[in-house]
Amino acid sequence: MTSESNAPVTTNFLRNIIESDLASQRFAGKRWAGHPGTADVQATGALDSARIRTRFPPEPNGYLHIGHAKSICLNFGLARDYGGICHLRFDDTNPEKEEQEYVDAIIDAVKWLGFDWKVEGKEHLYYASSYFGDMFAFAEALVEAGHAYVDEQSPEEMRAMRGTLTEPGQNSPFRDRSAADSLRLLREMRDGKHPDGSMALRARIDMASPNINMRDPVLYRIRHAAHHRTGTQWCVYPMYAFAHPIEDALEGITHSICTLEFEDQRPFYDWTLNRLQELGKFSLPLPHQYEFARLNVSYIVTSKRKLLQLVKEGHVNGWDDPRMPTLAGLRRRGYTAAALRLFCERTGVSKSNSRIDYSLLDQALREVQDPLAPRSVAILDPVKLVITNFPEGHTEICHAPRNPHDPAAGQREFPLTREVWIEREDFAEVPPKKYFRLFPGNSVRLKYGYVVTCTGCIKDDQGNILEVHAEYNPETKSGTPGSDAVKVKGNVTWISCATAVPAEIRLYDRLFSEPFPDAGDREFLDYLNPLSVHTVQAWLEPGTSLETGVVSQFERLGYFVIDAKDSTAQRPVFNRVTTLKDTWASAVSA
Repeated sequence: MTSESNAPVTTNFLRNIIESDLASQRFAGKRWAGHPGTADVQATGALDSARIRTRFPPEPNGYLHIGHAKSICLNFGLARDYGGICHLRFDDTNPEKEEQEYVDAIIDAVKWLGFDWKVEGKEHLYYASSYFGDMFAFAEALVEAGHAYVDEQSPEEMRAMRGTLTEPGQNSPFRDRSAADSLRLLREMRDGKHPDGSMALRARIDMASPNINMRDPVLYRIRHAAHHRTGTQWCVYPMYAFAHPIEDALEGITHSICTLEFEDQRPFYDWTLNRLQELGKFSLPLPHQYEFARLNVSYIVTSKRKLLQLVKEGHVNGWDDPRMPTLAGLRRRGYTAAALRLFCERTGVSKSNSRIDYSLLDQALREVQDPLAPRSVAILDPVKLVITNFPEGHTEICHAPRNPHDPAAGQREFPLTREVWIEREDFAEVPPKKYFRLFPGNSVRLKYGYVVTCTGCIKDDQGNILEVHAEYNPETKSGTPGSDAVKVKGNVTWISCATAVPAEIRLYDRLFSEPFPDAGDREFLDYLNPLSVHTVQAWLEPGTSLETGVVSQFERLGYFVIDAKDSTAQRPVFNRVTTLKDTWASAVSA
């Protein structure tokens, strides 16, 4: 775990819990054998009392998104700060939705974000599927002890008898079958003798519990489906709520940190571990689950189902579309790992749900990149400026800092010629009030160059501006003595037509036009922003960085990065990460 946050560490309730546990030596006597193991292994391993263990447990059924970044930073960050270990564990218990592609993408995303699961030469990379044998043996033990039974009701019948928030559930007609009968049927389920949905293993807890999650939850279901790691070895697969605490216990996790939607699952988490500990499967102390508020960011959706819908229905161009809130999309867009870590740190850790405005992510990017990003000029909507008194064929070299915050970065240089590109908005034949750029009779400075005075323009038959004309003052070159003798109010960016580099620039904006498009009963697709991307053919200053991953600041325009997928040396493609300042109204609401 090598990542460092850009923000100062602030305390939160999880840090307080960990510090209290370490001070009280809560984990004194806890052992670790160097790999996951049952109670016997835990009892004979090396003492591990000085360490906490956290885990980041993604299900490989999609690409990680910005909410996962918060969990990654939290779990790996806490382990790093307290000398502990964070496990990367794939909760691959659902063979119908999980793929190796997602496993590979998740590993790549966590590493890119700046975290590592290798500690003291050992990689702590685990898979739930590695424990399928243990989980099934634990299920058998629960059946033999009378804590679980095989139910032959259909899923629809189980739901109908589950009850509601105000009415208790009803016992299954199979709830009182003998342990021997349930054990036989469970093994027949494992051996593929029964079809999908014909029966399931359920915990025997309390159908009248006020917590619906404790009303005899399903532990195992039949799935005749190939698994991306175990193939067709298994016909039954554990439910996540059953697998999760077992995985934590086998790996010696001390602090199992989840988002608030798992709070109602904690009683079942504890029930599972306590029953298995009583049966001698685990040793004390057991893992404990803690919940924190998930990251809710405006103008995006993070439901995997909805993200998959966006991809499959072609509303975006894949999981790594720069408008997507996936880490792959954010990375391609140009958000850096350091900016995401800063954003996650600033959003804090609490037990209360809140809504975070997307502008905070952009601000984090600006703060991280402003002292680092090389400067350049791009002209997105060009019109030609002809300096009529500038000698034809003459070239003058102008200079500007590569980064004004870093003198050691040196200067960049570029030529000034008779014809240059300027932004079309920098000329107005009839200027509005307080317009300080080019219009007939007005003088401006060509930034890093000379003061020029507009003398007029050339238009086509439809009145469109074809060329702007101006004359320069040869005594006013930037950086020379007396250059400021002529005072002007406006600066205009420009690029020599002779050396400008053509490029495609994709101006990305927010994917949705409403802050929370899937709130309540809304149909989130109704709020797709039709202006979420606009492509222009632009001109770049010669020498602009074309290196993948380098975020450049185009003066006056914002932060841009080469598109890692579509750009080539012959045809550069840039993505706008964000503008220089936020132009959206704040939508923060606690």
